[in-house]
Amino acid sequence: MISVNTNSGAMVALQYLNQTNSQLTTVQNAINTGYKVSSAKDDGATFAIAQNMRGDVAGYTSVSDSLSRGMSAVDVALSAGQSISDLLIEMKQKALSAADTSLDTASRQALNEDFKALRDQIATVVQNAVFNGYNLVNGSTTKITALASSDGSRRITVNAEKMALSGSIVTVKSTNTISTAAKASTMVTTITNSLTNVNAALARLGSGAKKFSIQSDFVQKLSDTLTTGIGNLVDADMAKESALLQSLQVKQQLGVQALSIANSAPSITLSLFR
Repeated sequence: MISVNTNSGAMVALQYLNQTNSQLTTVQNAINTGYKVSSAKDDGATFAIAQNMRGDVAGYTSVSDSLSRGMSAVDVALSAGQSISDLLIEMKQKALSAADTSLDTASRQALNEDFKALRDQIATVVQNAVFNGYNLVNGSTTKITALASSDGSRRITVNAEKMALSGSIVTVKSTNTISTAAKASTMVTTITNSLTNVNAALARLGSGAKKFSIQSDFVQKLSDTLTTGIGNLVDADMAKESALLQSLQVKQQLGVQALSIANSAPSITLSLFR
């Protein structure tokens, strides 16, 4: 039927042209943003999953920062402990030399002064072993804890090791000297025990540092995996989008031509009334 009031062909052509234009808008948005799912309107379920995963990635960034701070604090404690161990070795050497009964007074006095300087240096090392407000070797804190999961439910803890003078690890007292052969002889035993204790404490701190390091590596790998997963869900395939764009542009041009032809159909009625 030929009618000037209703043009079914034009309506169908317009529907297909509108559909093509809508698809073109979607493709252009994907090309502009780089995402095939850039908002909940594109794909609500996929967008929600991606957002949850982005939340986990953001959480793991905080976890990584927390672990880095924890590792740094333990590293400072390890450096201090190693310095204390080295100082104790030097002190043992001085004490052993001063324990020689044949040593003259002047020489023993010189060794004693060196011993006291080394002893006091331990106190200096202990008080300066601070990172981010944490000192794991002076007894001011008992442990350091870092985040281990993106929801904060799991944590990693490393215990502090008090290496101050007159403690349970370094049993050398802040007033000890080697001014006599007898004192020096006793001090050799005390320093040997302290050295054993310090090295054991260093081993425990080293194990704690390794826990932080292992968890930090795992968190980084997990974060990278989640980021890749998010990309697989929402990133646009540019090669595919480019091919689709060209296809839709051709369909758009054909749709415009089809609509033009359909719109000209009613003019045929004029020829019937010549």
